[in-house]
Amino acid sequence: MNKILSVFTIWILSNKNLIAAEAGMPQLDPTYWASQAFWLIIIFSSIYFLISKIFIPKIKNSIDSRENKIRKDIEEASVLKENAEKKLKEYDHLIKTAKIEAKKIIFESRKTLNESMEVKKKQIEKEIEKEIQNAESEIEKFKINSVHKTGVIAEEIASNLIENIFGEELNKSSMSATISETMKGYKN
Repeated sequence: MNKILSVFTIWILSNKNLIAAEAGMPQLDPTYWASQAFWLIIIFSSIYFLISKIFIPKIKNSIDSRENKIRKDIEEASVLKENAEKKLKEYDHLIKTAKIEAKKIIFESRKTLNESMEVKKKQIEKEIEKEIQNAESEIEKFKINSVHKTGVIAEEIASNLIENIFGEELNKSSMSATISETMKGYKN
């Protein structure tokens, strides 16, 4: 393909009377080719100069500043990530210690509450025991008093019955002795 293109170019250059030049296309006329080459070199060299000396440095500076900003952002993000991981570890540690402290407080509170309940339970049991002893002593006193009062009532009833039945009064001392003998069997 390159061979065909080079042969075609040589044929065009060697041919003075080109069909297109005669038809009104001066750019194909070899007499104007020198001026065209001059302006081509001027325009392309000025474009090259503009691109290489003005636009490319600006683009390169822009790309470099963007790369620097991206690098700084990545470094800052990695520092922030490390800080966040440290804070997360501290937070986890604080949560664990708080849970342990809460468990200790709950355990101590339960222990204190149980001890307090045990002390109060013992106090209440002592009070109940004391009340039971007081009630038993009162019952015992009542029992002794009732036996004594029963003896007195029995003497009065027996004395009244004998007096009503027989019309005579008995000796109170003999009647008291008889009732006391009879009551001794009931005291036990």
